[in-house]
Amino acid sequence: MLARVALGDAADLVQDVFAIALERLPELAEPAAFASWILAIARHHAIDHVRLTRPSDELVDVPAPIARSAELAQVVTALRELPEAYRETMIMRLVEGMTGAEIAEQTGLSAVNVRVTLHRGMKLLRERLGMPVKEKSDD
Repeated sequence: MLARVALGDAADLVQDVFAIALERLPELAEPAAFASWILAIARHHAIDHVRLTRPSDELVDVPAPIARSAELAQVVTALRELPEAYRETMIMRLVEGMTGAEIAEQTGLSAVNVRVTLHRGMKLLRERLGMPVKEKSDD
């Protein structure tokens, strides 16, 4: 939620996600898939929220020390500004902590495509943050 919506909206949206999950719990066929299932609900709910409201670019209420808050705001802003193809997989990896295999399962992409997308997304994120981008050496 925090990578997609303003901090002030995140708590209410997370509460909504659990209410939705409770209503839909009988639809969950495989209990072992609960984590992926609820993350998908959260992702879709956040996307719907952003579509229905004007996205807020203000991240002033991020609870962190001032220096870290500015740094975190810069990273989140850069992440939000990535093209959707990269943003989705990067959020799943960096924010949700999903593995490449889990991302492939959730998105329907091949494992190779996920690796390539994550690599390109990370490179683009580093460029936007002014960080050095590691290039392969020809040694």
